[in-house]
Amino acid sequence: MSISFDAAAKQFHLCNGNFSYIIRILENGSIGQVYAGAALRKNSAYPLLDPIPFPGFSNNDKTFTRFEYPANGNGDFRRPAFVVRFTEGAAVPEPCYKSHRIYAGKPGQPGLPSTYTEKDDEAATLELELLDAASGLRIILFYTIFAQYNCLARHVRFVNDGNKKITLENAMSLSLDLPDSRWNLITLTGAWAREFDIGDAPLRTGFQGIQSSRGISGAQTNPALILRRPSATENEGEALGASLIYSGNFIADVEVDQWDIARLRIGINPETFSWELAEGAVFDTPEAVLAWSGNGLNGLSQVFHELFRNRLARGPWREAERPVLLNNWEGTYFNFTEKKILEMAASARNLGAELFVLDDGWFGKRDDDHSSLGDWFPHKGKLPEGVAGLAQKVTALGIKFGLWIEPEMVNPDSDLFRAHPDWAIHIPQRPRTEQRNQYVLDMGRPEIVEHLFKVLSVILESAPISYIKWDMNRYITEPYSVALPPPRQGEFFHRYVLGVYDLYARLTGAFPEILFESCASGGARFDPGILGFAPQGWLSDDTDAVERLHIQEGASLIYPLSSMGAHVSAIPNHQTGRLTPLAFRAMVSFFGCLGYELDPTKFSAKEQEAVKKQIAFYKAHRRTFQYGNFYRLLSPLPGRSVINGPYPLNGRFAAWMTVSEDGKEAIVGVYKILSNPNQRPFRLKLAGLKNDADYQVTVWEEGGYSAEDKNLNCGNRGGDELMQAGLLLECTVHHSPKNGDFFSELFLLRKQGA
Repeated sequence: MSISFDAAAKQFHLCNGNFSYIIRILENGSIGQVYAGAALRKNSAYPLLDPIPFPGFSNNDKTFTRFEYPANGNGDFRRPAFVVRFTEGAAVPEPCYKSHRIYAGKPGQPGLPSTYTEKDDEAATLELELLDAASGLRIILFYTIFAQYNCLARHVRFVNDGNKKITLENAMSLSLDLPDSRWNLITLTGAWAREFDIGDAPLRTGFQGIQSSRGISGAQTNPALILRRPSATENEGEALGASLIYSGNFIADVEVDQWDIARLRIGINPETFSWELAEGAVFDTPEAVLAWSGNGLNGLSQVFHELFRNRLARGPWREAERPVLLNNWEGTYFNFTEKKILEMAASARNLGAELFVLDDGWFGKRDDDHSSLGDWFPHKGKLPEGVAGLAQKVTALGIKFGLWIEPEMVNPDSDLFRAHPDWAIHIPQRPRTEQRNQYVLDMGRPEIVEHLFKVLSVILESAPISYIKWDMNRYITEPYSVALPPPRQGEFFHRYVLGVYDLYARLTGAFPEILFESCASGGARFDPGILGFAPQGWLSDDTDAVERLHIQEGASLIYPLSSMGAHVSAIPNHQTGRLTPLAFRAMVSFFGCLGYELDPTKFSAKEQEAVKKQIAFYKAHRRTFQYGNFYRLLSPLPGRSVINGPYPLNGRFAAWMTVSEDGKEAIVGVYKILSNPNQRPFRLKLAGLKNDADYQVTVWEEGGYSAEDKNLNCGNRGGDELMQAGLLLECTVHHSPKNGDFFSELFLLRKQGA
């Protein structure tokens, strides 16, 4: 892993042995993009890879086709990486190379989450300083290449060294000009209860991409995009991915021009952003991660998984096994008493759960969603001895206690709103939009963050609380802060996000032993920015197991299993009405952080025994499920031909696999979604094993192990055989699963010998 500078060629080469990123100082001082892809030999100039002029233009650097951080208005008519407005009205900066610095390690970003190193030899960083001489605007491009991960972490710093105000109107975290557009664009879109839909379509001339202007990343879009070569599959071919470590309005797009150049950008959405840089002021963009894989989509996913799991998540919960929990929400909603909660907690403990979570309705006078958000004191009608009394009684049962909060919100019917109506976001003398009977607090104001920190600290200090579920249940309307002057209202959304991060940082710093799980009506703020504080997130309010196959697969393109809250809920499912077997629901939820969201006191004796076995199995293999290397073997999405497996099976079957960190254990989940008559046998090829190793294969289904004579896939099998020939499924001789929809089973593989 190194960063080298060839002074003669004016070229920077960032390389870790697998991935190379090359840029060059052009003759006029601007920076040209040379190469991003598989590692190239060091100490070579690569002149044939240089950006070339547009046809028909003179050999002037302003007409080169591929720039590293392009400005606007200077002959490049594509969407720029940044836009500034000067006091005199001009908006055409000319940033030129001034200096650079190369060093070991990685700098942090005050106020913003970012990836990090624990030792300097884990990464190397290039700071490339540009100067617009006429205005005094300095632009510092930060690049960090990691030794272990095939990716770059990038962000940009703007410094006003001039004597006049400068306004930023656009500030991308990453811009990359690719030499051709022969890529498919993959995006993650959706809606409430169907987050993480996978879009996959060829690039075309013009603009393609996604964005959010909702105040948070949103269920509709996720701040990431992937480019894959048309021939790339799950395990073969080239793929590039960009992910933004940010929880607010963003844009992620690709523009293809008339010369087939593809410009990728990701950063804060410029439509809802501006930032005033006074003399001496500094602005840092959020960090973006650019990842590369020569081993298909799964190789790209594993780059993101390992980086986000190991060097974005922080604190004692980064590597700790996550507890199996029971959340009361779908079991009781608002209708509970202390007696009922204790009954549910005792039942959960008896089943093997390790954590009981009390959801919405414990505070103020909260009996429905019309009141009390903002009043963070116990509802004495439900909890006569308060949160502290309940938490002590729950923990005395031998199970830990967790709590739900929604600190960014306020109901009009609340003591907080009556005392501070100006704290809720609004435009003066205009009506407020009320959604879900609530308003959003202006988190960009330090006094509001300070208030929330104090009142929540009182709760957290008063009781043995081990877990916090932090919810955020509506988007932002009427974006305006009474604390900002009118010319600076473009700073509103970013200041809101900075305030949320400040509160997260203060609470997680003061209570590091607490596991924080983020939530936003499900997955509406499931993004890398929040993962920097809460290493686990609630992926979706949709707990239907079939829908979760789709949702969890989409999320797995970017996010590790250790970040995904996955719960077993009651049937008929509360979102879809679907009836699925208890085993099927559990085996889907195993591939994440397992929880149950129902009333366990209503279980039959048979269901109690099944859940005990589920939890015991999950605990025995929890490390592999949460921290193993994940592989998508067969897609639940019809038409997903890039996933391995016979194409007609997509949509009827799904299969996932995870291999433990030490390679000694692997687990394969196979899911028959829809049964059909006379199903032909098929082979499911596995991944991530050692060719020269032997594995003992057993099957776990319906809450127990299957006898080997009932499934001839079992026994001692070679890693090469399992990956090249695979498991033989739907064969009456070798494999006889139950008829009907929603059948699932787990294959457990144990490596034999040393």
